[in-house]
Amino acid sequence: MIELIVADRCTDCGTCIEVCPANVLDAGQGGLPILARVEDCQTCFMCELYCQADAIYVAPDCDRRVAASEAEVLASGRLGQYRKHSGWDEWAQHYPNEQWLMETVFRRAGEAAARAKATSADVIGTK
Repeated sequence: MIELIVADRCTDCGTCIEVCPANVLDAGQGGLPILARVEDCQTCFMCELYCQADAIYVAPDCDRRVAASEAEVLASGRLGQYRKHSGWDEWAQHYPNEQWLMETVFRRAGEAAARAKATSADVIGTK
């Protein structure tokens, strides 16, 4: 889940707000993005991938928030790590960009959710 935006690094470009499929971010005062609907975060990492300033940290846990202080994340070197290892932008020459593989993952997740919903409906219909 998205955990923090480091204001000192943010360039106010608004790209994270535009690319978020779950509308988790809003423009705050001065254009800085704010975490408006964190509970809707799908942990897709799109905001982190598109943040060229490496100002966004998304924790890999998609079920719950993980306490992460700005100082801790800055010291750990985690900011920008996902972009780097995904071969995004300036890292394209050093790491393979395999984000296209996520299409299969998302399709399988959607199919599993549809099956679960259908099974749930069948169980409710038989009672």
